Amino acid sequence: MAFFVLSIATSQCFAQSPSKTASQKEDRRYLELINTLYYYIQQNYVEEVDPEILYEGAIKGMLEALDDPYSVYMPKDEWRSLKDTTVGSFGGVGLSITKPTENTPEKPAYVEVAQPIEDSPGARAGIQAGDKIKAINGEDTAPMTMNEVLDKLRGVVGTSVTVTILRGKTMVFDKTLVRAVIENPTVKYGMIGSTGYLKITEFSSNTTSRVQEALDSFSTSNYKALIVDLRNNGGGLLSAAVEIADKFIDSGTIVATKSRISYENSVYVAHARKTKVKGIPVIVLINGASASASEILAGALKDTHVAYLVGERTFGKGSVQIPSDLINNDGFKITVARYYSPSDMNIDKIGIPPDKAIAYPIFTPEQEKAYADLMNSTVIADYVELHPDMDEKAVADYAETLVKTYPLELRVLRKIIRNEVERLKPTRLYDLDYDIQLNEALRILKEEDFTTLIKSTKTLKELQEESSAEKK
Repeated sequence: MAFFVLSIATSQCFAQSPSKTASQKEDRRYLELINTLYYYIQQNYVEEVDPEILYEGAIKGMLEALDDPYSVYMPKDEWRSLKDTTVGSFGGVGLSITKPTENTPEKPAYVEVAQPIEDSPGARAGIQAGDKIKAINGEDTAPMTMNEVLDKLRGVVGTSVTVTILRGKTMVFDKTLVRAVIENPTVKYGMIGSTGYLKITEFSSNTTSRVQEALDSFSTSNYKALIVDLRNNGGGLLSAAVEIADKFIDSGTIVATKSRISYENSVYVAHARKTKVKGIPVIVLINGASASASEILAGALKDTHVAYLVGERTFGKGSVQIPSDLINNDGFKITVARYYSPSDMNIDKIGIPPDKAIAYPIFTPEQEKAYADLMNSTVIADYVELHPDMDEKAVADYAETLVKTYPLELRVLRKIIRNEVERLKPTRLYDLDYDIQLNEALRILKEEDFTTLIKSTKTLKELQEESSAEKK
């Protein structure tokens, strides 16, 4: 019976995390109340009710009562999706996605893109974090379950699927993606002149070793500065973020986790023997999709005055979740602790501000329409098909022609054209023509006194204290 499963799961939670504020007698009383209501509904409600519906409602209700967006119930299909994205490779379009559970006319439960995977069909098509998938092959995604979405996006390698993208409030366009074997590389790196460029897209079990591989390569190239790109990095393993921070910080706290559960209270400290990056300027790139473990790394490097942050304020996820199975193959995630930076600051719902703010220009309504019109046309694809060997000059010349019909920044038009020209090639490590934040980081390294600059930065705690004082 469904309620029996709920009772067992709940009892397990109490056994693992005994309440310090409620007695066992109160626990039993509330469970009896839930039990009473369950049987009352089953015996008296006007229609027969599927026990699974009551079970799901009870689970969702308890977790939603916590008022914590990261403590959530995950039915079988979503639980499967979470597990699928953490192991192996699979055939699909390369989009890490989420989906709201509630679907209303006012707020349709469209699929939300959390992050496109590097070198995947989705990334090459220009789909971005924050985009929403309104339809798959013309079918509205709002009423779909996550399992139905996954079944439609995944398939035989080489076959295609068309997704309708909603960007912002008004930009709507279609993209046809050819399914491929998807592998999620967590680290990419290369040199930009004498500067090492290290892009970390996720913190997984092999990220630390890949970062060390990058640092070894930079050392061989005699690098003079380092840029760590954490933009669009949604997080991952806390342990990986700590291990990587330890390569930059030689002493003191990297991060602390605090909880009412004693074994979740930890202080992670740096070790001088593990430090690999010394005596060179370090810049970290961040944006609004940098979250969780990437904020742990960025916050640690900022608070210890090791790195200068460039870009946009981070997402603001300062909590730690543990995913757990239920005995019927569902699952849930629950927040067990909050983490604190070296200056003892929790950035949950606040985020980390950059030391130098550089944001991409927001489209005007006219530009939004022009972008959607361009994406819904085949004009670029048709042109590239006739001119397959376009070099940068040809790309720039064609952008000058396009801008007469589609009034967008030339930088943006060149990027769209370049994506089509290089559609079947590996994704570029960086794009200096388009990337204004990376260019600003390079300018700082070239033109400014980094030692003076880094000394002028403030810790997260100092910034928060300043903000609080201004509000008084």
